[in-house]
Amino acid sequence: MNNDEQWVRHSTDGGGMGTDESRGSVTRLMELRARLEARRVARGLTKTQLARLAGLGRTVVSQALSDAAPAPSAQTVGALARALGLDKDVRSLLDMLATASGTAEISSRLVGRPIADWDPLDLEVHPAVDVLADTGPGWNGRGRATVLPGYVRRPHDAELADIVAAAAVGRSGMAMLVGPSSTGKTRACWEAVQPLVPLGWRLWHPFNPTRAQATLADLTHVAPRTVVWLNEAQHYLGVGEGIGEQIAAALTSLLTDRQRGPVLFLGTLWPEYATAYTALPKPGIEDVHLQVRQLLAGRQITLPESFDEAATNATKILAGVGDRQLAHALEHASDGRLTQFLAGAPELLHRYRIAAPPARALLHAAMDARRLGAGLHLPLSFLKYAAADYLSDDEYDTLADDWLEQALAETSAPVHGNLAPLRRIRPRPAHGISTPAEPDQPSYRLADYLEQHGRHGRRMLCPPASFWQAAQDHLTRPDGLANLAMAARSRHRSRWAYHLWCKAAETGSTNALVQLAGMRETVGDRATAEQLARQAAEAGNSWALYQLARGRGAAGDYESAETLYLQAKEAGNTDALDRLAEIRERAGDREGAEELARQVAAAGNPGALLWLARNREWAGDGEGAGLLYRQAADAGGTLALVRLAEQCDKAEDPEGAEALYQQASDAGNIDAVLRLAGRQKEAGDLEGAELLYRRAADAGGILALLRLAELREEIGDRTGAEQFAQQAADAGDTDALFRLARDRAGAGDDEGAEFPYRRAADAGDPDALLWFAGRREKAGDLEGAETLYRQAADAGGSLALFRLAEQRERNGDRRGAEILYQQSARAGGTLALLRLAMEREEAGDHDEAERFARQAADTGNTEVLARLVELREKAGDLEGAKILYRYAADTDNTKVLASLAGLRESAGDRAGAEQLARQAVDAGDASCLSWLIGLRKKAGTDDDGLWQYGLEPDGTPSAPWTPPALPSACG
Repeated sequence: MNNDEQWVRHSTDGGGMGTDESRGSVTRLMELRARLEARRVARGLTKTQLARLAGLGRTVVSQALSDAAPAPSAQTVGALARALGLDKDVRSLLDMLATASGTAEISSRLVGRPIADWDPLDLEVHPAVDVLADTGPGWNGRGRATVLPGYVRRPHDAELADIVAAAAVGRSGMAMLVGPSSTGKTRACWEAVQPLVPLGWRLWHPFNPTRAQATLADLTHVAPRTVVWLNEAQHYLGVGEGIGEQIAAALTSLLTDRQRGPVLFLGTLWPEYATAYTALPKPGIEDVHLQVRQLLAGRQITLPESFDEAATNATKILAGVGDRQLAHALEHASDGRLTQFLAGAPELLHRYRIAAPPARALLHAAMDARRLGAGLHLPLSFLKYAAADYLSDDEYDTLADDWLEQALAETSAPVHGNLAPLRRIRPRPAHGISTPAEPDQPSYRLADYLEQHGRHGRRMLCPPASFWQAAQDHLTRPDGLANLAMAARSRHRSRWAYHLWCKAAETGSTNALVQLAGMRETVGDRATAEQLARQAAEAGNSWALYQLARGRGAAGDYESAETLYLQAKEAGNTDALDRLAEIRERAGDREGAEELARQVAAAGNPGALLWLARNREWAGDGEGAGLLYRQAADAGGTLALVRLAEQCDKAEDPEGAEALYQQASDAGNIDAVLRLAGRQKEAGDLEGAELLYRRAADAGGILALLRLAELREEIGDRTGAEQFAQQAADAGDTDALFRLARDRAGAGDDEGAEFPYRRAADAGDPDALLWFAGRREKAGDLEGAETLYRQAADAGGSLALFRLAEQRERNGDRRGAEILYQQSARAGGTLALLRLAMEREEAGDHDEAERFARQAADTGNTEVLARLVELREKAGDLEGAKILYRYAADTDNTKVLASLAGLRESAGDRAGAEQLARQAVDAGDASCLSWLIGLRKKAGTDDDGLWQYGLEPDGTPSAPWTPPALPSACG
């Protein structure tokens, strides 16, 4: 049974066809085969020749044309049709196959439609700028270029093509294209699926009533040979309330279900979203993107922001043969940013910059809403009321009565006839899925390029009061409201965070309930906190109960913590059992703790038993610990066997320890294998030790390869040591050869060190090349040293250029040293930047010193800027220091602000320190505030009250306030 037949059986309610239907199916199948066979005979092809042309096996072709065989697959029919020159008839042939296979009767339940039926613009491929066509013979007026320009393939297209090709031959796959706005991600996906058109593939773009809802509702109806189109995948994978995780899990399930394949998922993401979804959570922080991170692992393809030389040359060829859009882009785009120009980006930016104040206010409100996490479609009422505080007093006072209509007309006027800064959206009607009712009002969408421009250009700004008020009054989507509440909290706008979480909770956000529970707990309202936590748990989110329990346990209120942990357990939080076991253990209820730990182990996690055992071992109860270790081992915990072996070692029972290590080793615990090998080595059985180390190495243990290298080195087999070190380097420990060489050099064996150093150097290790360069320099071979320093620099070592510059300086070549310091600085070498900045400052060239300090700050190193500020302040150059402070205020590097805030605090300028910290907080980095408070505590000037009640949108400290009672909908 092929995958189509399996999917049909999976997708229908069962039951066979009626006799008439069955007879009709047979007839259609015979007709299909007759057409293919007639074409084969007409073209004079043998079946072997046809198989070769179609790229199929001889048996597959014979069965496809034989009335005695099962129906061929759609892939086979498509390949045969193309080989026989029936490209235009592929659709009708596949329709015949669908009828014959019984899939036609369920076609109405399939999602998507044939790829060829899609318009790329409906799939959100950016329309390109329009260009006037030339006049010529037959020219009768003003013309327009084709919608899409010619396509230039770049390296990422090859990666994408491999994934599509694999899908075409039956292997499901996924590619997530990652790149900034207007870099060609969606167009690349569209071009990539074109080879699937003649194979009869479908394409499904889930978007109605929302992308997330459509995906969850209809993913089960995806048939084999369907492309699932996830453009702007943040609207699928980044949806809050755990919905993004559900979608990721469902996609993973479909991707790995062979009976439902092949399927192909194609998506696009901006880099900031990809980074957020794939970053590992900090310890103790809920992993909200676990499923998404696993789905994206190894499936991302990064796009460059600009065309390289090869792509530009290919573009010139297409332009030279008549592609006017590409010719226009080549003429006007800068820095190879052709796709951005074609998408109208420069004109969008120009329109934004020259916008009248009311229009600019609407755009700023939209930019801030999108960068802080509001929905893609922004209600007009929100934009109208949010715009107020983006206008100065004079601008607001002189607004015309129809200012909103004028502003909308200006911002929605199209650029090049294709797109607008702010485009009105017409919501599609919902079909069959319950969704929150939206106010009956128009919505607008900000152009992608302006959205990304706003994310960068407005990053350091906190939106004004009218923005937050309009969000509370006019936004209705729970995920958008929750995102804005989180943005308010990260900017220390505590009052607005609270109100927005209340509104989000009213509209159904369980995450908001969790946050509100924490806030009520903070102000001592335990009853409401528990009520909110239980409400969240009833909605499927037990995290609030768990967090409340942790907090109360940390405060010593174990009785209340236990009650909450039990409630969290009943709500399905298995981690709560671990914590309950700890509480019972601390309270002296050992039996209760053990029973809970056994429950956790029965669910597949022996960690609680291990914790209890370790705790009792530390308390001196070795016997009780041993019993618990044994229970953990029986539950599948191989680490427990290692712990039992350690107990035997302490009890001087080497035979018992070895037996347990062997048991853990047999169960696959690499640490146990390494320990057994170590015991063999200590006993003098080097051969036995090597066998065990090799076994661990075969299981993927890089440490075992290093131990083998050490073992070989100890017995004098230097070649063997080098080979194992090389294997470790090949397996991912790139420093293995370098460490071996360094150990030999440390023992005074420079000659023995040279070979592994050379191997590491040949592999491009900059550190090894630096070592060789240093040796050459000591030997007086300055030319050879420079060659090696250059090689190290080419391998990515900016330090090599710095060392080479030092060499030149020692030899009196200050001009040459200067050039090399500059090269090292351009390669990101912060040592060079620091040296150059300090030298320029001492020479009185303050502008150059500032340039190098800023360059270092741009790479994330704030030390140079801070040192320069400190140097100027000590020299009494306060005006020069102020210039750098002003630069810090304009930069989007909050680390720079924090570093300079520390300097101001150390100098006794508390107000200046607070001003810099406030700027960092405005950008969403509240850690600068915590750091400043920590500095004051350390200095004995404790200031827990610094902005105790939060900040107002304009940056002034909030007056004392108490969270008001919650609305009935969430309290």
